[in-house]
Amino acid sequence: MSDPVVAAIDQGTTSTRCILFDQAGRLVSVAQHEHAQLHPLPGWAEHDALEVWRNVQRVVPEALARAGASASDVVALGIANQRETTVLWDPRTGRPYGHAVTWQDLRTADLVERLAADGGRERVRELCGLPMATYFSAPRVRWLLDATPGLRARAEAGEVLFGTMESWLVWNLTGGPDGGVHVTDVTNASRTMLMDLHTLSWSPELCDVFDVPMAVLPEIRSSSEVYGEMRRVLPGVRIAAALGDQQAALFGQTCFSPGEAKCTYGTGSFVLLNTGRAPVTSRHGLIPTVAYRIGDQPAVYALEGAIAVTGSLVQWFRDNLGMISSAPEIETLATTVDDNGGCYIVPAFSGLFAPWWRAEARGVVVGLTSYITRGHLARAVLEATAWQTRDVVDAMDADSGVALRAMKVDGGMTSNNLLMQTVADVLGVPVVRPMVSETVSLGAAYAAGLAVGYWPDLEGLRRNWHRAAEWQPSMPEARRRREHEDWKRAVEHSFGWARSGTAGGTGA
Repeated sequence: MSDPVVAAIDQGTTSTRCILFDQAGRLVSVAQHEHAQLHPLPGWAEHDALEVWRNVQRVVPEALARAGASASDVVALGIANQRETTVLWDPRTGRPYGHAVTWQDLRTADLVERLAADGGRERVRELCGLPMATYFSAPRVRWLLDATPGLRARAEAGEVLFGTMESWLVWNLTGGPDGGVHVTDVTNASRTMLMDLHTLSWSPELCDVFDVPMAVLPEIRSSSEVYGEMRRVLPGVRIAAALGDQQAALFGQTCFSPGEAKCTYGTGSFVLLNTGRAPVTSRHGLIPTVAYRIGDQPAVYALEGAIAVTGSLVQWFRDNLGMISSAPEIETLATTVDDNGGCYIVPAFSGLFAPWWRAEARGVVVGLTSYITRGHLARAVLEATAWQTRDVVDAMDADSGVALRAMKVDGGMTSNNLLMQTVADVLGVPVVRPMVSETVSLGAAYAAGLAVGYWPDLEGLRRNWHRAAEWQPSMPEARRRREHEDWKRAVEHSFGWARSGTAGGTGA
């Protein structure tokens, strides 16, 4: 292979992929391996960080082999990662102290409730912009340090490193116990509840609130800069970018101007709106977060609405209920009926995220009658994703004062045409999918390529973006308004199910 490429590792919730991109932003090759989803107790969700690292060592060479490429063809590597997932490890051995605790995990609910009751809620939000919730990393670090015998003493002695998954991978790729670089980027740091959103540095006050020793924290760096050279997997190749997966998707969708938004539809779904050079305080349940930072330029911020359960609802419909045998079948089944028959499914399996932030909520099915068939349930499953998107977009409109004009979409669920049409219908705006649907990986590649001069500037990246499909809204406004009211009533029925002391608790 003669043409240079950029490699991107997408370390996701269910799998790890490596994708190679050329200078036009086209996908050259891809390799992927899944990892186990571990649920040792109700409400607990874990990954084996060593299994993830082994998969990285497999997928990168596989992606190169499929392209007929070698390490010398790779100008840089970028990493996008599942955010908030927390791993603690021993820098002397490279062994994690237990499993990584994922962003879906609810074990910290009672801890979060206690910290909020002690008056920390508003001060924490003021400093880091985040609601006091089980979703973020700091409560997990505190829980692990308290629950693992002797671990806090080791942390205070400098024998523990903390990181989200990009930190874990960068450290291993750059040498691990033999000189590994311990860094994170501003997007991932902004999701820990430990970084001051305005100074972009670790906050001693927040570390004190959560009782996290600052010695365990990685160095905060920009999203697009050279962190170091790989000593493992692809020796000599520069690691030049890291972004949380949703910020990477925003970057891959080239949403570089304030007011541009995207939604990634995967296991969960995430709407991000570029808000420019300053964070926007949300009064409607959204999260101000860092969108990206290029080199020493000022950071760009975003408002985010995180939806916990979308693609995983289809998996539940397939695996737990046995209504379909494969995920794509849901579209065929849903098209056997014209509407949901008055049935709504609210998938609050682990509480509700934005804009509600109700950790005690649990899933409900409402409107069941003897008329309801599998087809109606299938349509209600798809509509749950669309209506949850609408809830977030309404909150964004209220916070930003700017009405959404179009929604760029990406992720695996965008192959479902009925779902995308339904999203357009309930939002009342066009929904647009790009030619390259792997925007998480593309964003990581773009950021890495910018750092090493493979792409000259943001405008060059914009020229790579091309529309593949568009869905125009067709639902009458009266019906949209009526069904939205029914959806909101269904959501209210999900509130208050988990009692204090269970894995639910109260979040924000």
